[in-house]
Amino acid sequence: MFRTALRNVLAHKARLLMTVLAVMLGVAFVSGTLVFTDTLGNAFSKQSAKSYDNVAVAVETYAGGHDEKTPGIDEATLEKIRGLDGVASATGRVNGFAGVADPDGKLIGNGWSNTGANFAPGEDGKDPSYDFTDGSGPAKNGTVALDKDTASKGEYRVGDPVRVATNGPVKEYTLSGIFTTEDGAVNAGGSLVLFNTPTAQKLYLKPGVFQNATVSAAGGVSDQKLLDAIEPLLPKDATAQTGEALADQQAKDIENGMAGLNGMLLAFAGIALFVGVFLIANTFTMLIAQRTRELALMRAIGATRRQIKRSVLLEAAVVGTLASVIGFTLGLGLATGLRSAMGLLGGKIPAGPLVVSPTAVLSAFAVGILITVLAAWLPARRAAKIAPVAAMSSVHATASTKSLVVRNSIGGVIALLGAAGIVGGAAAGGTSGRQLVAGGAFFALIGVIILIPLLSRPVIALVRPLLKKLFGVSGKLASQNAVRNPRRTGATASALAIGLTLVTGISVLGVTLGQAIDKMTTDNIKADYMVSMASGDALDESALKALAKADGVSALSPQQATWFEVDGGGYSASGVTPGDVEKVFSLTTVSGSLGSLEDGQVAVGSKTAKTHGWKTGDTLPVTFDDEKKGKVTVGALYEENEFLSPFLIPKELADKHSASSRPDIREIWIKADGGASKANEQSIVDALGDNPAMSVMDRQDIRDMFGGFINTALNIMYGLLAMALLIAVLGVVNTLAMSVFERQQEIGMLRAIGLDRGRVKRMIRLEAVVISLFGAVIGVGLGVFLGWAIGQTLSADVPGYALVIPWDRLGLFLLLAALVGVLASLWPARSAAKLNMLTAIKTE
Repeated sequence: MFRTALRNVLAHKARLLMTVLAVMLGVAFVSGTLVFTDTLGNAFSKQSAKSYDNVAVAVETYAGGHDEKTPGIDEATLEKIRGLDGVASATGRVNGFAGVADPDGKLIGNGWSNTGANFAPGEDGKDPSYDFTDGSGPAKNGTVALDKDTASKGEYRVGDPVRVATNGPVKEYTLSGIFTTEDGAVNAGGSLVLFNTPTAQKLYLKPGVFQNATVSAAGGVSDQKLLDAIEPLLPKDATAQTGEALADQQAKDIENGMAGLNGMLLAFAGIALFVGVFLIANTFTMLIAQRTRELALMRAIGATRRQIKRSVLLEAAVVGTLASVIGFTLGLGLATGLRSAMGLLGGKIPAGPLVVSPTAVLSAFAVGILITVLAAWLPARRAAKIAPVAAMSSVHATASTKSLVVRNSIGGVIALLGAAGIVGGAAAGGTSGRQLVAGGAFFALIGVIILIPLLSRPVIALVRPLLKKLFGVSGKLASQNAVRNPRRTGATASALAIGLTLVTGISVLGVTLGQAIDKMTTDNIKADYMVSMASGDALDESALKALAKADGVSALSPQQATWFEVDGGGYSASGVTPGDVEKVFSLTTVSGSLGSLEDGQVAVGSKTAKTHGWKTGDTLPVTFDDEKKGKVTVGALYEENEFLSPFLIPKELADKHSASSRPDIREIWIKADGGASKANEQSIVDALGDNPAMSVMDRQDIRDMFGGFINTALNIMYGLLAMALLIAVLGVVNTLAMSVFERQQEIGMLRAIGLDRGRVKRMIRLEAVVISLFGAVIGVGLGVFLGWAIGQTLSADVPGYALVIPWDRLGLFLLLAALVGVLASLWPARSAAKLNMLTAIKTE
């Protein structure tokens, strides 16, 4: 039977090609994902381990800014550590944000990974963390060193002036040297600026204090012994670990970080393979139908049902193995390509080999072979059930009425359960609702897939008159052919339906959320500009003072984050400028007056006030951010604004009770004379000292900032789902090719009675379009339903949420589905038109 199976594979190479392609694509995605994430994880783990090669103990604190609660490591503590037996050296480190401008004055890097640190040379004048390729480290005030990539992007050379922005005003330094580093921030596409230690301490902490320290051991001294000796010397906010333990922890963190990316990519590979199941099952069903007499003859000469089933499954295993080998090879290329793409997008991946783990190899082959064999199991079972006499007298074995009734009944029950789960999840909302919707979606998809053959006849019947009217005989024959074998049509349409269900659901949800966010921006903001730090850190007070003097600024207010406790509960508050806050934000007063802010009173969001029974005129006992107690009077209630906290307090009051010497100004909102214009924007940029680290955004930029993530996510989803749709296209090609092969005699007869080659081609094309559009309509309908349900679970958390149906995109999806049908039919239609009519008529 093995020889028989192998012979059948070799005899039907062309017909099994689509199956090989489908499995190959899925396996390539699985293996490529595993190899890519393993390679990334291995490279970053080795880089992390390398950075701790000479570290016996690493000390960390949470000191930052000018926070007195976390003092950090002072020089005296560091000297005590250096004096311990077995300590070879102890180096203090301090770091924070630092941005460098390119030749056009724009920030080099992405903001969040632009860092500054101190250059800490040893007795030999070198810092082991950095290798200088040009010049030397910043030994004196007013000098800096840059990493090689940043210097190249900025076209800087040793001796050039470099404008560096930290969280204060931009300053100019002289470039003393250029270095290479394995620093994670630089590898993530950011930049690294080295200052001398006094300058870095002044910028990021305070003189004589470090955030972290690394300790190296003398020869023969164990890391654990040093750790035990160091821990009693440290301040209470500090933690210490051996270098080995810290490297292991970072390796685990990297592995956990890779798990999310790994899971997402494997989910899309799973979708592609799930779609491929229909193509594989369809292929084997059609191959078995064409070999009915052959199988019957084998049964007649003594082959058992088990042997017939085993023969078909062996064919599937051979096909799966071949596809897995090719797919795995392509997966290695995909992993290499993804690694290169990350480099082009600005992410620098540490050097290292391509990691091909046994898990990746076994997973890829197991998935490819298992999916193919499972998809072929049902056709194999049907083949084994063929009675020899019945099979030898009929080429096509039709499904019994009983089997169709059972199938449709089961499909109906499953679809109803799925629909109930989706509706129930939409009503429940929240995380539990989304889980219910996900479960319901799975059952709904399965139910629809089972019911698709039943749905094909009535749905396609609706378009039959139109096809006949527009395309005559070709249109009539195409509509009849499309429903001749409902199971085959259903299996082919199912693949497209699954892909378009996901694409449509994501589109509906994405467009709806995008418009809600856009509306939130439009409805809540009056300001023409928003100023913030590219790093996400707080702005310096000097920026607010500079903008107050800028030409064209008619009103401005900070959004200064603070906190206080009221009635045992903690609440965030926004420190704002009285009199200007209502000019830059859309604030609707429910009671009282926002003018009361000028008298030192506070305004409370109406929903928050209603929850606690607060009203205008109430005096509330509070504990401020600096832990001092006091009382505030509610001067106004206002409708909540999504850009502000539930409490609005005068900036003067926020400054008075700030826990830090530096106010936490997250944004500055500006209203300009005459609205947004190039002149007003330039005036703001000039007032800020042309600081590359400060972002100046107009209303459109703000909308793009919030909506950009959704659009990017949508494009990524479309790209990943494209593979599933490609496999669906292969399914249409496969179905039509098999259909043409089966109907050679019929096509020959049609040619003989006057149907010319052009109309034969048109018939096949229309059949493909009908099947594709049928699957697309099912997918789009189900996708809209799912998009609505998931949106309902999010509506409570998204202000202004309202379902938006993107009719233009849905129309485009249907148009693309029709185009898919046309393209998929090119080869089968050409093959049908080229058939010799006399030879075709004689074909059995």
